[in-house]
Amino acid sequence: MNPPIDLRSDTVTKPSQAMLSAMVTAEVGDDVFGEDPTVKLLEAEVASLLSKEAAVFVPSGTMSNQIAVRLHTRPGNEAILESDAHIRHYEAGAAAGLSGVQLYPVKADRGILTAELVEANIRGGQEWDPVTKLVCIENTHNRAGGTIYPLSTIEEIGEVARRHELAYHLDGARLWNATAATGISEADYAAPFDTISVCLSKGLGAPIGSLLVGSTHLIRDGRRVRKMLGGGMRQVGIIAAAGLFALRNNRSALSGDHQKAKTLAEGLSSFSAVELNPDDVETNIVMFDITDGRSALDVLESLAGVGVRMVPFGPTRIRATTHRDVSDDDITTALDLCSDVLAAR
Repeated sequence: MNPPIDLRSDTVTKPSQAMLSAMVTAEVGDDVFGEDPTVKLLEAEVASLLSKEAAVFVPSGTMSNQIAVRLHTRPGNEAILESDAHIRHYEAGAAAGLSGVQLYPVKADRGILTAELVEANIRGGQEWDPVTKLVCIENTHNRAGGTIYPLSTIEEIGEVARRHELAYHLDGARLWNATAATGISEADYAAPFDTISVCLSKGLGAPIGSLLVGSTHLIRDGRRVRKMLGGGMRQVGIIAAAGLFALRNNRSALSGDHQKAKTLAEGLSSFSAVELNPDDVETNIVMFDITDGRSALDVLESLAGVGVRMVPFGPTRIRATTHRDVSDDDITTALDLCSDVLAAR
């Protein structure tokens, strides 16, 4: 039997032979002492790519985001974010547990906050209000289906943040996908933010790692928070080498992942049990709803039985994510395998 076609996430990719070779031959040192040359090179390249002063390498995007929350707030403060944001849904309550920060969720169309929504929800004018200190946005937005923030919207929110003396953080786990889809540089996207988190282990295909990027003084303080959270690593150049390889070699392939997602969406939309508008697919994430009375879990069990893996995103909502380890032929095969499960019964 052929292995399943795994569309659960772009985190399921495995290192290529060339990436593994880069890892094996990496020059390493003790990163806690600031002596790992490969880590230092990775941090410098990412900071330069985003036109910021410094970066710090961390194990995960959750840690990167939570270091930023800690840097920009104090206990009892509040952070505004979109209601379906990763920081709210998938980081185990870390903002409250680690920093004593309350998250203020604001529902926005397709996950895209506006300057007006942000300004309307800033609090702190009364002594009983929590004090808003941070605005976080997510580009691309995972739960909204890989949607891309317009640069003008990012800049307008940034103006609101500056006017109200709020910090501004970007969860840019899939920022690379936004650049691949629009041609807008990572540096232009990053310019309005105080801190940016970027991930190497999603579309770029590295096995582990994210970076927090910002000013020299913020990242210096971020290293202390990284240590506090258990993120101080030693001869981690072995992993950083995979990130460097991904950064230098795999970004150009992301547009191909987007095209595979479009093909998948167009095929899925033809099935009678599926509600999906292919025009909503902007990057590598495809969200669709089951309309024939079955639950997402029931459908996913049936799909797994025929060799296609996806994930639930609600009672009847399913997410499929394309990535570098699924080919165009895999997408065609996946649609063939889905046809008996998702067509009219």
